[in-house]
Amino acid sequence: ADEHLDLDDGRWEDIHVVTGALKLFFRELPEPLVPFSHFDKFIAAIKMQDPTRRGRCVRDLVFSLPPAHHDTMKVLFRHLSRVIEYKEENRMSVQSIAIVFGPTLLRPASEEGNMAMHMVFQNQVVEHILNQYGYIFPD
Repeated sequence: ADEHLDLDDGRWEDIHVVTGALKLFFRELPEPLVPFSHFDKFIAAIKMQDPTRRGRCVRDLVFSLPPAHHDTMKVLFRHLSRVIEYKEENRMSVQSIAIVFGPTLLRPASEEGNMAMHMVFQNQVVEHILNQYGYIFPD
C-alpha cells in the first residue's frame, strides 16, 4: 500500500518487530518466494547425495526462478548473509536463519504431505543457498 512509514518511530528499534514484519511480508505473499511450481524440484535437489550435483542443481533452479523471485531472493539472502556475519552477537547462525525462514520462503501448494519432513528439507534448502551464496549469485 502507499502507506508512509516513519522508520525513526521508536517501535522500529526492536529488531524483532522488523524481523517479524519481514517474515510476515513473505508469508502473506499469494505465492512464496520459491514458487509452488518449484517446490518439489528444490526438495528433490536438496536430497541429492552428490554435493557437486546438488549444488549445481540448486544453482540452476535459483537461476530458473522468475526474475522478480530471483532478484528478491538475491537481495534477501545477501542481507541474511550479513546477519550471519554477526552471529556471535545476535545468535543467528546459518541453521537458525534456515529454521526461521525455510517454511516461509519455500512451501508446498497444499499441506497434505508430511509437514515435519518438508520442514527439514525446506530448512536445508535455505541453509544451502546461504552457504553457497557466492556460487549461486556470482556478482
